[in-house]
This record gives sequence, C-alpha cells and structure tokens, in this order.
Amino acid sequence: MTYDETLDYLYNAAPAFEKVGAGAYKEGLYNTYALDEHFGHPHRMYHTIHVAGTNGKGSVSHTLAALLQTAGYRVGLYTSPHLIDFNERIRVNGKPIEHEYVTDFVEKEKAFFEPLHPSFFELTTAMAFKYFAEQEVDIAVVEVGLGGRLDCTNIISPLLCVITNISFDHTAFLGNTLAKIAAEKAGIMKPGVPVVIGEHNEETKPVFEAKAQEVGAPIIFAQECQYVTSSVPTDNDGRLYGTTCFGTLEGALGGACQEKNVNTILNALLPLAKVMKKAGLPPLTNANKDKGVTLIDMVRKALAEVCDMTGLMGRWQILQRNPLVVCDTGHNLAGWKYLSEQIKAVAEHRERQTPGGRLHIVFGMVDDKDVNAVLELLPPNACYYFTQAATHRAIPVGKLQEMAVKKELHGTAYQSVKEAYNAALSSSTEKDFVFVGGSSYVVADLLS
Repeated sequence: MTYDETLDYLYNAAPAFEKVGAGAYKEGLYNTYALDEHFGHPHRMYHTIHVAGTNGKGSVSHTLAALLQTAGYRVGLYTSPHLIDFNERIRVNGKPIEHEYVTDFVEKEKAFFEPLHPSFFELTTAMAFKYFAEQEVDIAVVEVGLGGRLDCTNIISPLLCVITNISFDHTAFLGNTLAKIAAEKAGIMKPGVPVVIGEHNEETKPVFEAKAQEVGAPIIFAQECQYVTSSVPTDNDGRLYGTTCFGTLEGALGGACQEKNVNTILNALLPLAKVMKKAGLPPLTNANKDKGVTLIDMVRKALAEVCDMTGLMGRWQILQRNPLVVCDTGHNLAGWKYLSEQIKAVAEHRERQTPGGRLHIVFGMVDDKDVNAVLELLPPNACYYFTQAATHRAIPVGKLQEMAVKKELHGTAYQSVKEAYNAALSSSTEKDFVFVGGSSYVVADLLS
C-alpha cells in the first residue's frame, strides 16, 4: 500500500473519533493492553511525561518537548489531532514519523490487530510507543487523547503528570459536571508521581486533592504559585511575559490563553528536574553540552522557538499581514472565552491604527460542542462566512447559519472551508482582519 492508501485503510478499518465521532470511541483498555503486550511493552523502554486537560494540553506538550530538546535529550512527542498530515502526531526531536514506517507498521501488523477491531487512536498510540522505543528516545511527552482514566495513553508510568484545566467538553463520555470531568482527567495520576494542575476552581480542586491523596501523588496547583505576573502581545505576534523568577520571557505563541499555559509550564520545572534526577537522567541543566547555558536560557529558547522545534501549528497563527489573517484551533466554550476577547482587542487596535477596516470571520463547528454558547461570544459587527469542515462531525453549514441568525450573526454559507476562506479574502482590503476557526478541523482544512 502507498502512504495515502494506508491512511485510508486506518480511517476505515479503525475509525477515528475526529472523522466519525462517538462511533469511534471505545471504552476500556482491553485492546490497549493486548497491543502493548504484542509489541513487548515499548513504553517501558523510555521515560514519559503525561499531559491531560480540556484546553492547552497541546501547547503545553509541545513546549515541554521543546524545553527537553533544548536541554539535549532525545524527545518523543505524541499529540492529536493532526492538522495537515497524520505523521504530525508522532515526532522525535520535532521530526515527524516517516511515511514508510507508518505503511510498514500496518502491513506487518494488521494480521494481529484486525481481529481486535481497535479504534484508530488505540492503534496509533501503539504505533507511537513502538516507534519511540525503536528511536531510543530518552523521554516522551504524551498527550491524552480524550479524558484520562480510560484513555489508551494511560498505561504509561510517567515521571510527571500535568492537567492543564477543566471545562465542559466531550460531556457524553466524561460527565456533565466539572467534578465528573475532573475525576476522569485525574485518572492519570499515579502513586508517587508529581502532578501539576494548571487551573482549578472550587468544584475541581477537591476532586484533584482527593485523587492525589488516594494514590499518594504530590500535587502542585499552579494557580496558587503565579510565576507569570503579566502578559502582553508583541509586535512579532508572540507574547511577552513578566515573571517573578525567570525575568522577562518572550513566547512565540500569541494567544491570550498562553499566559495560563506558561505559568503551568514554569510550575512544572522544579518537580520535573527532581524526578529526572531521581530517575538517573542527566539533570536538566547538565544534559545540554553547551557550557554556561542556564535553565532560564533553556526556558527562553523553548518558549521562543517552540513552533520551529516541534512543528506546532494553529495556535493564533498569523498567515498573512495585509489583510491580517489569523487561524486558531480553539474549539469549545472555554477556548472561545479567550478567543472572543482577543479577536475584539485586535480588531479595536487595528481600527485605532488604520480606521475603516472590517472584521471577517470564517466559522464552523462540530456537533458535540456547546455551539449556542460559543455563538453568544461572537461579535455581531463581523462579516460571517459560515462553513463546515470535511468531517462527518461537522455541523451542516445550513443548520449552523440558522443558529447564528437567531443570535443576530449574519453572513453567507459555504460548503467548504476553502470556498469560505477565498470568499473572505476576496471581500477584504489591506485594512481588514480575517479570523478562521471554530473547530480544529476548520483550521486543518484551511492549512491543508
């Protein structure tokens, strides 16, 4: 099979959640354990960091990987979903897994896994863990796919766990209260393994504390240790952070939500350094062979170069300047609370600088999100280009437009992201601001 034929086979033989939704979700870890045993428990051959959370786990995972790469380790990175190519999900020191490895893996192993009928994510997780072992990584940063407790990544025994935050998403699987969702994500906690909680509230904190006490996991609440004291956008589309202990840091990721993510990462540094030393790994500051490089130097480089070092895309990503075109993978209510404020702030700033510009929004969502609540956050004065991504989970564009009209948001419906984007560009002048988002899959179609 060619690479494209292999991907078609994977999507059809092992349906992907992002393609078909709930039908691809398999509760329980039976298949995961079977695959793991078949491949000789590859995840035991290297160290791991486990990252869960409703939002921000991708940015945190990529930045932690960049930090470890900067420190001189050989680093695996497993994230999902991909935006352009499947191989983005599995990387070693930023380099995606080879197409040939994917095709060979399926050809050689399908006789074993076909009778199991694994999900797409179960199979790709097994592939990632095997690949990292063969690549002899020192450590892998593993992002949870969905939830935590029953996620197939949860067979690892990590050095450190990170849970970025809790908000409403995938409630059909994880529960319809923040406490229930927190309990599912807290399921990644392991005995004696430090866990950093990025954000909490009065409903989720007791859940995290109880689970940490139950398993004997040291717990750190990043919200209660604010290393980041300020955050402002920079002229080159990143963010400038004031901190208590790390001086001024500049990050490549320009989203307003990154302030919370950076604070979470800084809170993870000390426990990470301790557990790595305990595990016999070279200390963070000694792994890098460049003498005189400090931990602050490494943090500064990782934040500034995370996209180049790990291939991260779609986080307040600037695609062009005149007109300004931005895309972002924020896809649920919690993400849009940040995005709506940032879109408003950028639009107002541009109006002050160059009066007369308009705001254009290319927008689509999938069917398991709180669409009405997100629509409430969108600016009424924008020109809308409603669309649907190339996934069965996409809300049909006609239905989305009807929902938007009820919120007094008006625009035109387009059957594809490409059509909607081209229409927005052709209607824009150099003074205008075009935002593309609403779903990771809208951004994926755009970047493809």
